[in-house]
Amino acid sequence: MSQLRVAVIGTGFMGAVHTRSARAAGADVVGIVGSTPRKGRDAAERFGAGRGFDSVEDVLRAGVDVVHVCTPNASHARFARAALDAGVPVVCEKPLATDAATARELHELAAERGLVTAVPFVYRYYASVREARLRLARPGQRPPWLLHGSYLQDWLADPDTGNWRVDPADGGATRAFGDIGVHWCDLAEFVTGQRITQVSATFARTAATRPAADGTPRPVATEDGAVVQLRTDSGAVGSVVVSQASAGYKNALSFSFDGPDASFAFHQETPESLWIGDRDGARVVVRDPGRAMSPAGRSAALPAGHPQGYYECFADFVADAHAAVRGTPVEGMPTFEDGVRAAHLAEAVVASAQDGGWVDVKETPTAR
Repeated sequence: MSQLRVAVIGTGFMGAVHTRSARAAGADVVGIVGSTPRKGRDAAERFGAGRGFDSVEDVLRAGVDVVHVCTPNASHARFARAALDAGVPVVCEKPLATDAATARELHELAAERGLVTAVPFVYRYYASVREARLRLARPGQRPPWLLHGSYLQDWLADPDTGNWRVDPADGGATRAFGDIGVHWCDLAEFVTGQRITQVSATFARTAATRPAADGTPRPVATEDGAVVQLRTDSGAVGSVVVSQASAGYKNALSFSFDGPDASFAFHQETPESLWIGDRDGARVVVRDPGRAMSPAGRSAALPAGHPQGYYECFADFVADAHAAVRGTPVEGMPTFEDGVRAAHLAEAVVASAQDGGWVDVKETPTAR
């Protein structure tokens, strides 16, 4: 296959990240689609892409090999379905859909048509995360029994701050958990190989109202933060604390997966290192592809001492997705199946927060 022709749907921060990453992967970003034709044209110029298209239908008629969907949550399914119906692989921001049934429908549609799909759970691409996964998979390593951590941000700490995500019509029934908590759960399952089977959640808000786009105060219906207890299929227990309104925390994702043989801790804001503890003490392992038993692949390509960051992880994810479109097998790439998994987790967390009890997480059947 010659150079991939890519269309990006969305003109915000994530649209810019996807465009940058697609170009880094060697693709030709032929067009951008915005919420209006003018926004699409302006973004195409700003991103250095081919041109702005008036609609997703227009860009599909022009002929593309991959569509990247980076729009507000409630519109993901519509754009993803349009691309899949046209026989085009899709990279879709999470959530794949604002309800689990629609997410499953999209996953099944893609599987029926044999189309490659991807959802950017990009924290999987940190080499330190892959190292923890590799070490936990070693023969004889007993699995973690306690999974705990947090994902804290402060961009909504000011009660006078608003955003489209606050409105359930655009963002869905869960905000803090659905936006960032699912990232933590994806890492917990990816690194440990365990599946979360039950959750018990409590939601909280710091502000009763937030300004809408026109500045008018609107009631807040979704959570600023959540505390989620969990149980896994291996008998582990744990918890995650999620917040978008914790002053001073910018993107503080952290986990500790504790076992009888060893414990592994990771902090996204200092991603070059992995803390490993055992009964004889603790040590910090720094990312170094030249070290014996270090993880291989895109996540470890940078020489030691050259920090791997968010942009690199995102570019590695997109490079994997585009490689898969070309027919190259890739390991550990998050797909629409993982998007459905996140939707099931979000659905269970919302249900638990509403009734206060433990809720079973639906298992995600593999599409045929």
